Amino acid sequence: MTELRYTEQHEWVRIEGEIATIGISNFAQEQLGDVVFVELPDVGKEIAQFAEAAVVESVKAASEVYSPITGEVTEVNDQLAEDPSIVNSDATGAGWFAKLKIAAASEADKLMNEEQYQAFVKELG
Repeated sequence: MTELRYTEQHEWVRIEGEIATIGISNFAQEQLGDVVFVELPDVGKEIAQFAEAAVVESVKAASEVYSPITGEVTEVNDQLAEDPSIVNSDATGAGWFAKLKIAAASEADKLMNEEQYQAFVKELG
């Protein structure tokens, strides 16, 4: 499995060739609670690194989801419209939000690896 990279806002990216799959971390979905709605970007939309890519709503709050990498949306996870709780049950797998054609793969170097992210989350208490 390809390594995930993380942002400080708890988004993740999995890079496979020219495609980046993005979503929110398990920590983020735990903080949100039960996800009830996900607003996904439009296919074809250009999204800059750290710009808003989606919105996730839970029973507790609505939160913006920022793209960990710059790219053009090539696909969105339509399953989330029918069953947004997939984000809670499999945040870093079936609960992905969108796939982007990567503009600059080197941007991933600015992100945390799994070990760094787990240390970051631990510091949050």
